[in-house]
Amino acid sequence: MLRTVTATRYVTPLREGGSLPAIVEADDAGLYVVKFRGAGQGAKALIAELLSGELARAMGLRIPELVFLELDPALGRNEPDGEIRELLKASAGLNLALDYLPGSLTFDPVADRAPEAALASTIVAFDAYVTNVDRTPKNPNLLTWHRDLWLIDHGASLYFHHAWEGWEERSQSRFAPIRDHVLLPWARALPEVGAVLRERLTRNVVEAAVAAIPETWLGTEPCFDSRDAHRAAYVTWFMKRLDAAPAFLEEAARAHTQLV
Repeated sequence: MLRTVTATRYVTPLREGGSLPAIVEADDAGLYVVKFRGAGQGAKALIAELLSGELARAMGLRIPELVFLELDPALGRNEPDGEIRELLKASAGLNLALDYLPGSLTFDPVADRAPEAALASTIVAFDAYVTNVDRTPKNPNLLTWHRDLWLIDHGASLYFHHAWEGWEERSQSRFAPIRDHVLLPWARALPEVGAVLRERLTRNVVEAAVAAIPETWLGTEPCFDSRDAHRAAYVTWFMKRLDAAPAFLEEAARAHTQLV
């Protein structure tokens, strides 16, 4: 169960992100990187962040703690930047935030220590599972903190839910974009990861993650007649995606072979 905190101070924007995430202080005295519901792709990006983050954690991967963050739009009334003021106004209510990791650095595939094959393979396989197109050398979305790799920024995953038509068929994708994954050169243990996916991403785990989606983030898809049907579709997609693991792992292994 995710905790809920309340924003008390807008600290600074992180302008390297297209959706204007920001560092915000909350009522527990913690600092968080906030993904705003009023930005870019709206609640769908937050759903992708939430589901991918919690399922990655179930895989044993390191993810900064995710929390729901309540935002009063008055927080930005003294903000001189008009774009930020409008963003905070549009994001009133429940948003998603990640624990801020002070002193963390973006993973550099050239300069940093090479990850172990098992870890690299697990991250590559997981990103193929959630169809994450945004873990490339140009934009790794990996942090090095206390010598460990931490996964961040999953808003670009689950891109099928931006257009639900044909979503069941698309769950079987081999996911060709995996060829651009930043950790693919070290992913030498992909054949072993399929069993780990099946062991850890059970229906109960998936259903628990989907159940955490706030009601206010659902209900805008005309193809579903209820929020329950909307949730059920996410569960079905993830389970069908697991069935496609042999295909997307084979695709990843083929892409790895072409690199070495």
